[in-house]
Amino acid sequence: MADLTVPQIFENMKAKMAADPGKVAGINAIYQFNVTGAGGGEWYVNLKAAAPEVVAGTAADANCTVTLADEDFVAITSGALNAQMAFMTGKVRIGGDMGLAMKLGKILG
Repeated sequence: MADLTVPQIFENMKAKMAADPGKVAGINAIYQFNVTGAGGGEWYVNLKAAAPEVVAGTAADANCTVTLADEDFVAITSGALNAQMAFMTGKVRIGGDMGLAMKLGKILG
């Protein structure tokens, strides 16, 4: 998984949520991911929709915004970097509802 690009990770996330929408059931929120660096970009995960959506772009009404570097995003999703440690060391910045940030494991996992 370490060889995956950020866009591929979001495509995999989209496929996992489509295959098992119950995994994120009950999270009524929109997450905005701002991934910096040459391999980054912007995506949002809409869990307020009838079916979970993973979309390239910016959600104006995001409840929780996650900002991090592309290499850190790849490391977190591959399991090479602990997300909580990345947050505590400033590699991940969270804006908006911190309670929703605690549920990121269900989205990234």
